[in-house]
Amino acid sequence: MNQYFLLIACLQLWSLITPVNPASTWGPLIFIFAVSATKEAWDDYNRYISDKQANEKEVWIVKNGTRKHIQAQDIRVGNIVWIRENEEVPCDLVLIGTSDSQGICHVETAALDGEIDLKTRVIPLTCVGLDSEQLHKIKGVIECPNPDKDIRRLDANIRLFPPFIDNDICPLTISNTLLQSCYLRNTEWACGVAVKQIAIQVYPKLIYKAKTEVEFTKGLIIINLNFSGNETKLGMSRGVPEPKLTAMDAMIDKLTGAIFLFQIAVVVVLGSAGNVWKDTEARKQWYVKYVDDEPWYQILVIPLRFELLCSIMIPISIKVSLDFVKSLYAKFIDWDEEMYDHETDTPAHAANTAISEDLGQVEYILTDKTGTLTENKMIFRRCCIGGTFYGNESGDALRDVELLNAVANNSPHVIKFLTVMTLCNTVIPIKSSSGAILYKAQSQDEDALVNAASNLHMVLVNKNGNTAGQRIKTFVDAVDKYAQLGLRTLCLGWRELESAEYLEWSRSFKEANSALIDRDWKVAEVCQKLEHSLEILGVSAIEDRLQAGVPETIEILRQSGINFWMLTGDKQSTAIQIALLCNLISSEPKGQLLYINGRTVDEVARSLERVLLTMRITTSEPKELAFVVDGWALEIILSRYTEAFTELAVLSKTAICCRVTPSQKAQLVKLLKSCDYRTLAIGDGGNDVRMIQQADIGVGISGREGLQAARAADYSIGKFRFLKRLILVHGRYSYNRTAFLSQYSFYKSFFSFLSGIAGTSLFNSVSLMAYNVFYTSIPVLTTVLDKDLSEKTVMQNPEILLYCQAGRLLNPSTFAGWFGRSLYHAIIVFLITIHAYANEKSEMEELSMVALSGSIWLQAFVVTLEMNSFTFLQFLAIWGNFIAFYIINFFISSVPSAGMYTIMFRLCRQPTYWVTLLLISGVGMGPVLALKYFRYTYRPSAINILQKAERSRGPMYTLVNLESQLRSDMENTNISFSTAPVKNKNSVYEPLLSDSPISSRRSLVSSSFDIFQPAQSRTTSSFPRNIKAN
Repeated sequence: MNQYFLLIACLQLWSLITPVNPASTWGPLIFIFAVSATKEAWDDYNRYISDKQANEKEVWIVKNGTRKHIQAQDIRVGNIVWIRENEEVPCDLVLIGTSDSQGICHVETAALDGEIDLKTRVIPLTCVGLDSEQLHKIKGVIECPNPDKDIRRLDANIRLFPPFIDNDICPLTISNTLLQSCYLRNTEWACGVAVKQIAIQVYPKLIYKAKTEVEFTKGLIIINLNFSGNETKLGMSRGVPEPKLTAMDAMIDKLTGAIFLFQIAVVVVLGSAGNVWKDTEARKQWYVKYVDDEPWYQILVIPLRFELLCSIMIPISIKVSLDFVKSLYAKFIDWDEEMYDHETDTPAHAANTAISEDLGQVEYILTDKTGTLTENKMIFRRCCIGGTFYGNESGDALRDVELLNAVANNSPHVIKFLTVMTLCNTVIPIKSSSGAILYKAQSQDEDALVNAASNLHMVLVNKNGNTAGQRIKTFVDAVDKYAQLGLRTLCLGWRELESAEYLEWSRSFKEANSALIDRDWKVAEVCQKLEHSLEILGVSAIEDRLQAGVPETIEILRQSGINFWMLTGDKQSTAIQIALLCNLISSEPKGQLLYINGRTVDEVARSLERVLLTMRITTSEPKELAFVVDGWALEIILSRYTEAFTELAVLSKTAICCRVTPSQKAQLVKLLKSCDYRTLAIGDGGNDVRMIQQADIGVGISGREGLQAARAADYSIGKFRFLKRLILVHGRYSYNRTAFLSQYSFYKSFFSFLSGIAGTSLFNSVSLMAYNVFYTSIPVLTTVLDKDLSEKTVMQNPEILLYCQAGRLLNPSTFAGWFGRSLYHAIIVFLITIHAYANEKSEMEELSMVALSGSIWLQAFVVTLEMNSFTFLQFLAIWGNFIAFYIINFFISSVPSAGMYTIMFRLCRQPTYWVTLLLISGVGMGPVLALKYFRYTYRPSAINILQKAERSRGPMYTLVNLESQLRSDMENTNISFSTAPVKNKNSVYEPLLSDSPISSRRSLVSSSFDIFQPAQSRTTSSFPRNIKAN
């Protein structure tokens, strides 16, 4: 759009064709560009200052066996960098020494991944035992693969040269690193080797993956390469997120294109008529002189004049206006005290200021389970050891007398169970200064298990080296009894190893753990050789309770027409139980759950076919259907049966996807977006980031897993229950306000298009510029305060969100209504002004001022009429601006050189002027008021009825009892308030509205996706469940 206005501004510099002063376009354009450029310049300056401070920060490095200060920007690969407590890590380091005797240190990674808990880092085994003096003289090589941005993974090796160790390879993982922007905490000092993962250029004929070797000796660089850019993990993970285009922005772009085509048609018609008039009539006039031998481009003069006149149809102020109000919408979210989580001291935050109106058009919510619907506070509740159940009666196994006695009597089964529960994890024990042992865990489940074992006197004191086989395989046949209670279950097993078997496996494990390529896959393959023929010791059960308000929130959002999909990594039975508890699905007989299972392509195909046929048959029944699928079957479906699964997604309101990976979550979001649905993804952990970024709207919860999801999201909230207010209040208000503002911006622009076929403007340049930038823009910006219904009414009647989801307030039909009103008002202003002053000896400027005054009067009445609520600020902006119009023009009329000298003084003394304006207002607003009254009184929408109830201060209806009230009042009004998904969302009549493009999208099931049956036997029917009809 900016390119269009720049082209128009350049054309206006051609004095032969411009009908107005170029300042009328250049002024607003320069203002818009200046605002954008100033904002960008300020951001760039702040980044420059931040980078300068980081680059010039002094750090300690080892040089020739001694420590010295250098600037951070002078650190080179191979330097040994020393970090002191509370200092920031300047670059990616491989940890080789700490002040702690156990070789550990603690880092704060909040700036990197948002997690507030301190992380524990350990030195590699090959560096254990080195003192401070040896660290000054250390020599060796670090090998690492090509650079990547994965902050949770590092596959590298380190070899120290003699005399430190005999050139033995030691694997490095992310736990052996200090990444840039982390802070060293609770550790006096730590040192590491600076390493940037880079790709070395190799000869083209060599076919192998390049790797980096960082050689360090006494702090001197042996390999010195030229680097470009920031190749630390933090630097590579930074990036500019792709801009998200809202449904409303897309519609505005389409409408702008339609206006442009209309503009071209007007230019062609009037331009041609102007040339004909010039050749037939104008040359006959004595006061018009044309050169007989005109240049070839003269035929383009009148059409180009009309193009410049018509350019006002596309308002130059719409971008600035929309950006301004959207920024305010985001601030309203930030300032909302009702979305403030006092428990975690977390306010709601809008990181993306451009998509607030999309919140009001959400049709699918895809949610994580753990930490999103639940509290992510793991509590060890029950266990089954050797066939004996503990904790069933009290609900707390740690207080079960029978279990405590078994521990006291050293029961072999119980001791084995607790031993496995204590050792097989990634928990790191840390001894405090007081002697107490604290645990640092990457998983809340592991933390709960180790602490439970500790309470049962099986205490994890120390871990030496890398523990092999840190993972215990979760068996599919884990006890369903705990899963039915919504508990997280884990089977524990064990097997005794012969010495020879262990030594052979240990060599394979070390080789796999030292691989630079596909390390995780190779380690998993080696572990599988060991983890077989295990003796099942028992099953643990951990409770993760639902967050407060989750069932109510889901119920209300489902009433608003939003569909829910739960995407979780948990096992199927646990996910189903949580879904039942939070009202995501209903139990029999109200609801029915359909299963898609299988481990082979044929099994999955048959299962998918059965579920799809069931969905087709029962779409007309009131029973709530949902389907559940696991990650294995989903992988097959997404690769082979995408079309059939897409049809299933359209037919189903609810889905539960279990054992899904982060990439599968993102694929499911992409699939729903391909069906032209507006999606919202919500999660709390790093595994939800891809899903959040893929969705139209991403919402992150600031939970116990850190702030990764919250930082990657468009919006962040403290608890899931705040999602209800975010969508119903902020999303709906934003949509309504933006719909009015965008259409009004086009509406007011048509007033400026008043001209004859000569291509001459009725208004002068100053009036045009002031009209668009000042007179009509300021009042409408107060729509950010407008509320058609109170927040309480909106929350009590979530069904009215259907208006926003269906795009009922901004679509070609509503735009045509505004266009017709604008055209009608423009004609009224022109005709009444011309006829009122037909016999007056008036100047052109006087006639222009009368027409401009009539336009301003109509604008004030239209904005006032369309406002649903009034505050003092709104009243001041509308009518204060109206008074300012006269004050400004009185002032300009008093300036002799302004071109309007004494005009306003003369007009205001003429009764004709005031009669003309009253006539324009009456004729212009009369039909609008009559139509609005008729529809509000005799054809009200659900919103109109709720407005009446609010204004009468009578009983507040909800849409459950409104239908009976409406039927008693108006038997002929066809209004449906059913909360079930309907095929046509236009069942409620709305003034000046009709079906939206969203509600009239083509049905995805109009062409069958059934690939399992022959074409002649495929079922063809209508599917009213959750389908956007033609």
